[in-house]
Amino acid sequence: MGPVDAIALHARLTPGSLAARDLTHGRSWSYSALDAAVSRCAGLLAETYGCGAGDRVAVLAKNRVEQIILHHACARAGLIFVPLNWRLNPGEIAVLLDAIEPKILIGDAELERVGLEGLSIDLIGAQIDTATPMPPRAIDPEQISLILFTSGTSGAPKGVMLSERALTQTAINLGVLAQVDRNSVFLVDSPMFHIIGMVSSVRPVLAQGGVVLVSDGFIPDRTLSRLSDPSLKATHYFCVPQMADRLRAEPAFEGERLKGMTAIMTGGAPHPAASINAWLAAGVPIVDGFGMSEAGTVFGMSTDPDIISAKAGSAGVPTPGVLTRLVDKQGADVGIGAPGELLLKGANLFSGYWRRPAETRSAFTPDGWFRTGDIAVRDQDGFFTIVDRKKDMFISGGENVYPAEIEALLIDFPGVIEAAVIGVPDPKWGEVGLCVLACNDPTAKVIDAVRDHLSAQLARYKHPTHFQIVEALPRTGSGKVRKSDLRDGWPQL
Repeated sequence: MGPVDAIALHARLTPGSLAARDLTHGRSWSYSALDAAVSRCAGLLAETYGCGAGDRVAVLAKNRVEQIILHHACARAGLIFVPLNWRLNPGEIAVLLDAIEPKILIGDAELERVGLEGLSIDLIGAQIDTATPMPPRAIDPEQISLILFTSGTSGAPKGVMLSERALTQTAINLGVLAQVDRNSVFLVDSPMFHIIGMVSSVRPVLAQGGVVLVSDGFIPDRTLSRLSDPSLKATHYFCVPQMADRLRAEPAFEGERLKGMTAIMTGGAPHPAASINAWLAAGVPIVDGFGMSEAGTVFGMSTDPDIISAKAGSAGVPTPGVLTRLVDKQGADVGIGAPGELLLKGANLFSGYWRRPAETRSAFTPDGWFRTGDIAVRDQDGFFTIVDRKKDMFISGGENVYPAEIEALLIDFPGVIEAAVIGVPDPKWGEVGLCVLACNDPTAKVIDAVRDHLSAQLARYKHPTHFQIVEALPRTGSGKVRKSDLRDGWPQL
């Protein structure tokens, strides 16, 4: 039979071309070698470990090429790959394991850290090298091959079930938006338990026959050095905005050394215009976008610096395969420039939440549109800007307040390391804003300066009433602020 996936395709078209390189463990795979490893891994899981159709293979480990091999092997063998967030505490990981009931659990030193027993990923890597390959079989596009758990910024994490159809569409969507081709080289150090690390930074480039450089994690100076290294020839790097800010803050940062890159792409959270313009001033195209575990890549910005500058703060435009609507609380479509909840349809969408049928049903409208929970606006040119999460918006005196608008004004404010705004109860206005700050100089002077700065920029009803200084904002394993923790802690923060 013909090639069963993109790796197998390029193993025939360009067998000797470099496919993957593990920067931590010093090993490289050509497309021919990667295809063979995936086939042997599929055989290993089925024959040695007795994994059958629909079984879950869970991994708790830092990034390495073996995770890519395991994921594609699961797709070929009819299994489901589940990368777990190694930043969680033992109790949180136990909840996820109880939910997915894996056939086998594989990991590195993180297993010992949380007191779990499982198979060593080093052992699995060695066994892959000698296992008997699984004969090729057609992959059903509706087959679930990956479960990613949401960040859990509100409530318990949900297992997002992703089919090969959805993953393939994401590869197409991001590939078109980010100009990915066979000469593309992606540096991957976002964690592989996140859609950026496991899907967005892997699937598009392998689909085109390019190269994946896998790193075991984000260390700002090391990442910057690798992106600047002419021998690695990195063309693309995908991260969350907070990681991009840390790269630009490195003492060794020089935009000129990144001129060979097609783009640094950001997603996972709104990227303020001030930060985007700072990257452009350094001569580096910073391409913001929007996606989520349930929908993969949805929007993407142009790689043209002039368009990025003109639309700074926008998440870009949708690909032709993604249908979009913006609706008000009654479900009616809103006009240009008006905020509304973003609804989606398309082959990129997930297949549901693992063992949560009620939540799956409530995530869709009766006519099949996925409710993202994000508030966005669309301009006259068709560019979308994410205003805020629907759940983060609060109503003060009858007016909608979007915390992301306030937070964006503080991203580069002197003395402020990070900021988050939430709505808290108020007897007069219903809700008012609480601005939580991590500061270099945690004194009342900083709060006074922030008040003055916001007063000059915002309508009065948007001004936070309360301010609180903390050492650091609580974050999920993927870097998102846990606003539920801030709400639960008020007013004892």
